[in-house]
Amino acid sequence: MIRIPSVNRFGADDPANPAEAGMADYFESRLFALGLAVDSHTVADGRRNVWGRLKGCSDGPTILLAGHMDTVGVAGYAAPFEPALKDGRIYGRGSCDMKAGLAAYLEVARILQSSGQELSGDVIIAGVIDEEHAMRGSVDFGINGPKADCAIVAEPTQLALCPAHKGQILMTLRTSGVPAHSSMPDAGVNAIYHMADVLGALQDYARELSQRAPDPFCGVPSFSVGVIRGGDNACSVPDFCEIDIDRRTIPGEKFTGVMAELNAVMKGVQSSRTELNYHFCTPSLNLPPLETAQGAPVMSALQTACTQVLGHPSVVQVFPGSTDAPNFNCPTVICGAGDLAQCHSLNEYIAVDQIVDAVKIYVSAIKTLMDTKG
Repeated sequence: MIRIPSVNRFGADDPANPAEAGMADYFESRLFALGLAVDSHTVADGRRNVWGRLKGCSDGPTILLAGHMDTVGVAGYAAPFEPALKDGRIYGRGSCDMKAGLAAYLEVARILQSSGQELSGDVIIAGVIDEEHAMRGSVDFGINGPKADCAIVAEPTQLALCPAHKGQILMTLRTSGVPAHSSMPDAGVNAIYHMADVLGALQDYARELSQRAPDPFCGVPSFSVGVIRGGDNACSVPDFCEIDIDRRTIPGEKFTGVMAELNAVMKGVQSSRTELNYHFCTPSLNLPPLETAQGAPVMSALQTACTQVLGHPSVVQVFPGSTDAPNFNCPTVICGAGDLAQCHSLNEYIAVDQIVDAVKIYVSAIKTLMDTKG
């Protein structure tokens, strides 16, 4: 899979050459070869989610093993698609994030198929698109894909169990002005100056968020401005300025409440700069927090499996970033081989022995969640 480029173009999609096309075709072929009932759904621009179902024999739970097929870019990466095995590690773009997870799922299916045991419920193995950008694949899967009772996502956690992470809202805020020649600035309205006032107020907002009562597990919410752009040239009064913002949410926070807070900040700026004209664009990402209960069956099954495979209970922690997990609309735990520090690096690798342990953990957890026969 490392040899199959699946670099996310971050919104610059090419319908003639979908980013995950090669990966989707390959993953689909492996699911067919394992004897699973295979299906897919095109999400956008020819980019499709693929999944296979290993059918159980009765009315047990449906367990989803899901992961993303896309990777980040390769600028500055020497031979990113030429995998190398060295000192027990597999190197190459996507090795850790997260083609090893997809490979582990295929091995889980092979083991379950060859064991001779019948599972009481179904196991669904899914590869989704676009996790590295807008998570359109998991959003679509949650709407159009098969339903599951619980899920495991093999993002790299060094086999720690992560039942929670913050939500993430990404969107653009635009201030609008009136263009004019820079020799007559009073004839225009400078959108960049307006944004300067807004930035000060947003910095105060970020500071206030950091002082709120924390969630016992996820901590405090946060706010950050990551990009600013505006104007066309230095000889013109700019009629627009934009910032890209990142708001991390904690359990209990909703999108409507966050927007009410942000609009209140903007109204506060307007009270002293009445000509301020602003607009929040549609979010490019609106991901709720992941908050799977510590006592959920999938958590208990994974903890039992980790103890059996590793010889000790696994660490339980918050996943630092955001993932597809909340979009699958069922109790979900993130648990996978690899170190998050390797993700997006220019020397990405994953330890083979962790992949092997991950497979054993998934197989054991699935059998615990289901009544088996055979």
